[in-house]
Amino acid sequence: MIPVLSAVVVGADRLGNIPDLLRGHNIAITHHISGRDPSHQKKTLALPSGTQVVILLTDFLGHNVMKTFRSAAQKSGVKVVACRRSVCAMKQALEQCGLCSLAGCDQRQV
Repeated sequence: MIPVLSAVVVGADRLGNIPDLLRGHNIAITHHISGRDPSHQKKTLALPSGTQVVILLTDFLGHNVMKTFRSAAQKSGVKVVACRRSVCAMKQALEQCGLCSLAGCDQRQV
């Protein structure tokens, strides 16, 4: 059985078809954070326990929020994927960072 990676998605109010794409790559969204809340810019932010991947939707995030989540992921030893909020950009980012092979996905299915 292929393990499912748990992901925190940061950015955007709506995710559109991205959850379906991630499901096809054996990645489950455990938390979705819009990044609008000013508290998301805090330096001492902690990721939810069990997080294996942080996905940053760059066209819907400010620089301070991205920096906060990147540093939280680095402290936790969690992989970060950054891309625009589109299915094509997400698919390309997953393939480039090697998460496709980690999750055991079949790229032809997507």
